[in-house]
Amino acid sequence: MKIREITGIDGDRRDYYLYPKAVPPYEKSDYIDQVLPDRFRYHSGDGDMWPLTWAEDDMIYGGAGDNRGCPMNIWRIKTLRFLPEKLTCTGHWCMDVINEKPVDLNKYCTPAAPYVKPSGLLDIGGTLYLSIEAQNYGDNPYFCRQRNLHGWIVRSTDAGRSFDPETTPRDFFRGRLSSCHFLQFGRGYSGARDSYVYAYFPCDLEDGGSYWENNDALLLGRVPKEKLTVRDSWEFYCGKDSLHPAWSREEELAVPVFSYYKMTGANHVAYNAGIQRYLMGNYSFVDENLNPRPIHQMRYPESHYSQLTLYEAPEPWGPWKLFYRDDRWGSYGDYQPNFPVKWMTEDGRIIYMASSGSWDDYNFVVQKFALKLKGDKAFPEKAKYFSYEL
Repeated sequence: MKIREITGIDGDRRDYYLYPKAVPPYEKSDYIDQVLPDRFRYHSGDGDMWPLTWAEDDMIYGGAGDNRGCPMNIWRIKTLRFLPEKLTCTGHWCMDVINEKPVDLNKYCTPAAPYVKPSGLLDIGGTLYLSIEAQNYGDNPYFCRQRNLHGWIVRSTDAGRSFDPETTPRDFFRGRLSSCHFLQFGRGYSGARDSYVYAYFPCDLEDGGSYWENNDALLLGRVPKEKLTVRDSWEFYCGKDSLHPAWSREEELAVPVFSYYKMTGANHVAYNAGIQRYLMGNYSFVDENLNPRPIHQMRYPESHYSQLTLYEAPEPWGPWKLFYRDDRWGSYGDYQPNFPVKWMTEDGRIIYMASSGSWDDYNFVVQKFALKLKGDKAFPEKAKYFSYEL
């Protein structure tokens, strides 16, 4: 493997593997024709990760990591005026911490996995399921990614104020399945495609591990929603192509439903009922030449570029097509894009992207996007505000 030699700002060696340039391996969407991002972004809360779910009580619940002196907490986001095309700043929505520490960190943070983060959050009829990943801060000096070592699920029946710590064992998911990200549908899981819960698992195809950034692919699992916490009931996508889906309970038979070599993030996926498409935001970090380089490979202020690519698909397993790309995303390496289902207009043409980022974007960042589908004559009328300048 070729290595790029580089000296850090403090004179230390920060050499890294020189992987091929980050070029998305997916064709352009023939369904979403154009995208118009709002030039304004709105910030609230603090922390990162932000798995989101639209709950039965009409609130949005989110998990945040690494803030308030704690690696994980739960927030409630309240929409004050439900007109998605008009939502702007926090005068239209507000957010508050409702659980400072959903699990006992002294018990579940170990020397091998000293950090925990929220990977997925899902409300099913008023019951919240939180998937947790246990991490280290990287163990490869030439490609230092946060490694996910194992994961599990805890459950809340009181709107996130408390969680049952014994819902599943700590090693419910291991290896390349360590980071579980639930697919989102409507309020309280209404509008789901069937009786299953679906989840995505970022992984590295070369070493069989799972990482927070710069993976190779996503695997897809599903489970009957009434058996979500029964490990033997989970099965994994093993189809040969998107037209012939197949499933197996043998996790070693799982095959990727999305692949982007050393550029696959720990991604969130949501169903946009208005346009009848699954939307996924992908992120990972790059150097100034667009070669993959994890953010933890460098130190502040040496590493700060990330690439955002957005995809749509007719099924949870694809086929995925690219509809937006930003090679210098955010102000300092943003990550973890997500699309709150509640904040999608009825026709699906205006959506909101929530994300986080390093340093000045290390909070709940929200930005509007307008979609123009093939056959639409124009963007939605409200999109005229997105690019307005005096």
